[in-house]
Parts: sequence; structure tokens; C-alpha cells
Amino acid sequence: MMAFSMTSPAEIVQAISDRLKQRRIDAGLTQRELAERAGVPYGSLRVLEDKGKASLEAVVKVAFALQAEAEFEMLFPPRRAMTIDDVIEQPKRQRPKRQRARRPFAASGEVGRT
Repeated sequence: MMAFSMTSPAEIVQAISDRLKQRRIDAGLTQRELAERAGVPYGSLRVLEDKGKASLEAVVKVAFALQAEAEFEMLFPPRRAMTIDDVIEQPKRQRPKRQRARRPFAASGEVGRT
């Protein structure tokens, strides 16, 4: 399997739709045949191949129809368990400091009295 060497989400989407199309062609299927096998509308498959837009459910159905469902196992693998020492050494997430709201000025110029 080739690794993604893209730098943006749009490039990854394009690469996946190109791979999907090539896999369909290699299987000797037309778009209509694959759409029927996958149980997705033909128009949805066309948009998936052309623009990379589809629901996750449609992508999974197409992957099953192309016998490519095993590749989903590598998507979002679980992270390795951390020891308590790893957690302690991990830098704290930086949060912006919150500022207090200022009290409105009264007409007489006194602060906080209404």
C-alpha cells in the first residue's frame, strides 16, 4: 500500500478518489455496476470518483464492493497506552488566559454603581 505524501485534506481526498476509480477499473466494473453492487446511487458514485464527495457510509459500501474493507483497519489506529510518567512529562496544553469583564461606567463616572 502506498503512503499518502499529500499536504492537505483536499489532496488526500483526491488521492483516495483516484485510487477508488483505479480499483474499479482494475476490477473491470463500470460506475453503474459498482454502484449497484455497493448499493449506492449511481450519481453518488460519480461524485465520489470525480470530486471525492460522499458520505462515510457510501465510501464504506463502495470499499466492501471492491473488497477493500480491510484497509479501514489502518484508519485511526488506537494509540499506544501511556505510562503515568509519560503523562507527567507531556507538556500541558496551552490555553489563552481569560480576561475579566469590565464593569460598566455609570453616568456620573463611578465604577460599578448603578
